[in-house]
Amino acid sequence: MNVLELFNLKGKTAIVTGGGRGLGAQIAEGFAEAGANVVICSRNLDACMEVSDKLKAMGVESIALACDITNQEDVDRVVEETVKRFGSIDILVNNSGATWGAPVVDMPLKAWQKVMDVNVTGTFLMSQAVGKAMIEQQSGKIINIASVAGLGGTNPQFMDTIGYNTSKGAIITFTKDLAAKWGQHNINVNAIAPGFFPTKMSKVLIEHGSEMILSGTPLNRLGTEEDLKGVALFLASKASSYVTGDVIVVDGGAHAI
Repeated sequence: MNVLELFNLKGKTAIVTGGGRGLGAQIAEGFAEAGANVVICSRNLDACMEVSDKLKAMGVESIALACDITNQEDVDRVVEETVKRFGSIDILVNNSGATWGAPVVDMPLKAWQKVMDVNVTGTFLMSQAVGKAMIEQQSGKIINIASVAGLGGTNPQFMDTIGYNTSKGAIITFTKDLAAKWGQHNINVNAIAPGFFPTKMSKVLIEHGSEMILSGTPLNRLGTEEDLKGVALFLASKASSYVTGDVIVVDGGAHAI
């Protein structure tokens, strides 16, 4: 097989949660550029429609759906509509996320529960629902968006987000265990752990800690609008057919220090 064919997603269908902005929109665009049909879903339908229209202008099929990934009925509906429209689900990107900054002793229980519900339970519900379709077709690629914050502790003066960090650590373990469970069905499950990318969620953190971030990043820059496309495409394509249960860190080398 020609090496370029290994990265070709023509005829494939992907669901990207939280695809209406930030990293999700970047990944969705990369998939469309590789030829995939893309379903964009999040609670913000208008943002999803805007991204979906952009993808359709690139010559692929795309639909936008409203979805609260913590609501099983919403999740099931997205899966049903995707299968009805495209016939299969080849790729799932669990990107939707939430965070909350507060010292541990001040962290409201409702805030903790919200972060865990979106980041962990939402990832479980989407994977479970999409997994049923993938098991039936005996193929699929699941890509979970973790974070470098899930790799260990963080300085509370810079990142006092114990709920977020804990949830992303859980996503890493979830990824490895699901890969072990579903490899028998020819389903690859991997994760991406991004470092600091300018997004709505990270905006305040970067504004207050940009010097600390850059000083600890060998490549001496933040992530850009292009830096996740290639990694996501690799994990979504035939190029990664023998890769599962892995976590690819995309942080400019910060984790190496």
